[in-house]
Amino acid sequence: MKVIKDISALQEISDYHRILRKKIGLVPTMGYLHEGHVSLLLNARDECDIVVVSVFVNPKQFLPGEDFKEYPRDFLRDYHICKKSGVDYIFNPDEKEMYKENYFTYVNVKELSDKLEGIYRPGHFTGVATVVLKLINIAKPHCVYFGEKDAQQAVIIDRMFKDLDVDTEMRICQTMREDNGLAISSRNIFLNENERNEAAILNKVLNEGMNMVLENRVERCDELKKILEEKIKSESPNSRLQYMSITDDKLLDEIENLNEYKGEIIISLAAFYGDTRLIDNVSFTKM
Repeated sequence: MKVIKDISALQEISDYHRILRKKIGLVPTMGYLHEGHVSLLLNARDECDIVVVSVFVNPKQFLPGEDFKEYPRDFLRDYHICKKSGVDYIFNPDEKEMYKENYFTYVNVKELSDKLEGIYRPGHFTGVATVVLKLINIAKPHCVYFGEKDAQQAVIIDRMFKDLDVDTEMRICQTMREDNGLAISSRNIFLNENERNEAAILNKVLNEGMNMVLENRVERCDELKKILEEKIKSESPNSRLQYMSITDDKLLDEIENLNEYKGEIIISLAAFYGDTRLIDNVSFTKM
């Protein structure tokens, strides 16, 4: 396994492997790898000849006042996790390498980026889309791997790939969870034991909402959200729910009448425990 710092070096390496008809898989990360990342790495290892993982805390997707400086970093730990998972190359550039002097170009997936997370984190998905497209152009992968926990991100990246004719396949992999159901995240280290236990309610509520929809126990989404929000409030007093949304999976439009809707549904939410912000979702099909 090799660590690459320079964009041009990784581009040359990718060109070489493509000439040899090797299939390249890319796993974009911000480091501080956990079991969720490992599952992406292992999926890439199973499907590809060459696995590249990027370890780069992207400043462009953090808003002023967010936790960019506090975001956990431990490259040596990441290195050993990658090596154990069969990674071939770690791309670990610094900020000046990724965003050179007089950097002016950004990717904005309009409409989709302004909903849900985008309401509370304006500009976040512009940073995400920009760095993902840059990583695609640098690593030149045949496949790129994301976790389904970031549902809106997956929808936005998929739209960007379609709109800009990006010749890379997206692979969305299952969310890995702790024993109590809490979605595994690098930010979970900031939770104390009580907060970690309480945060388990998020996944339980999402699944309860899914079951209520599939069993036709509720007609209107506003009614369903009220039921679920009250359950979070009663069973997790230390939580602060930022939003809950029930949408389709293409335009992320809010669904109003569940009885009249057929197709894919995403129930998503964001909640704070202290200063730690957690997101989670559940996706399913209503026939």
